[in-house]
Amino acid sequence: MIAKASWFKIRKFGGWGVSPKTWQGWAYVGLMVAILFIIQVMFTWDAQLQLYITIGWVGFILLDLIPVMVMMNKDEREQKNEAKAERNAAWAMVGILVVGLLYETISSAINNDFKVNLFIIGALLGGALIKTITNLYLDHKGE
Repeated sequence: MIAKASWFKIRKFGGWGVSPKTWQGWAYVGLMVAILFIIQVMFTWDAQLQLYITIGWVGFILLDLIPVMVMMNKDEREQKNEAKAERNAAWAMVGILVVGLLYETISSAINNDFKVNLFIIGALLGGALIKTITNLYLDHKGE
């Protein structure tokens, strides 16, 4: 749509996605943030309309940047390093989610108000399901 892959580079440090590498990339990011700021501060919409417009704008930005992320050229070493970094990040997130779930479950049981966070359980089960599907697919494909 608007963003071009040549304006960005792969974000290796501090998260996922892309970082600007040219002035056009910085201008793109500045414009997107400026419009988001205008949506949040300048207009006096009711809260629900402002929420919908904000979700729509962030959705537009994501839809615009996803093709940029897909088109990034990576050599074999970069792909291997990124796969290892993603694996390590996933293990860290799983560990933190498990510890958080155990803490919430134990502390709520101690307070006689037993609760389980379904979003954390959903994240853990969803991750396990995606891993299973990916392994089945790759085994079937012969990789």
